[in-house]
Amino acid sequence: MCAQFGVDAIGLNFYAKSPRYISLEAARAIAGHMPPFVTLVALFVNAQAPDVKRVVETLGVSLLQFHGDEPADFCAQFGVPYIKACRMKIGVDLLECMRSYEGAAAWLADAFTEQYGGAGMQFDWSRLPRECPRPLILSGGLSPENAGDAVRRVRPWALDVCSGVESSKGVKDPLKVAAFITEVRNADE
Repeated sequence: MCAQFGVDAIGLNFYAKSPRYISLEAARAIAGHMPPFVTLVALFVNAQAPDVKRVVETLGVSLLQFHGDEPADFCAQFGVPYIKACRMKIGVDLLECMRSYEGAAAWLADAFTEQYGGAGMQFDWSRLPRECPRPLILSGGLSPENAGDAVRRVRPWALDVCSGVESSKGVKDPLKVAAFITEVRNADE
């Protein structure tokens, strides 16, 4: 459904503690239906290397996304470009947080919560640097209501949305997805 609406990428969440967790078998079924030019992103939080390798080998994903405390050498070992997330806790500087992740394809700025991801929380976007040495992906508390503002104010490379386009945890709402994409496209013109 998301691919039909024209998203650039679809994230497959392999963090077992997440309500959005997806099994490798379910991910394989989704991957088998992806149209060309839609990037499949495999998301991990403090995973073991053999688990990441299994996903890479089984799905052939073209991008990895790490949201935990993974060091740069861990993220880079799989031969696949990766995105590294920085949870923007009060006092955290994105450039300092990402200093050792210069090899990342992109950096993702997300809201800080005690648990990892999916809390629908937004952080103060003014804390982000004006210039970033890597493409910046904005995440955290995004929805159709603020997507346009996020694009205009932050000018990120991409937006990463999850709970803001769901009808319930893990269930994407077609109307919210369509509205989100419309807002992003309108603001990006």
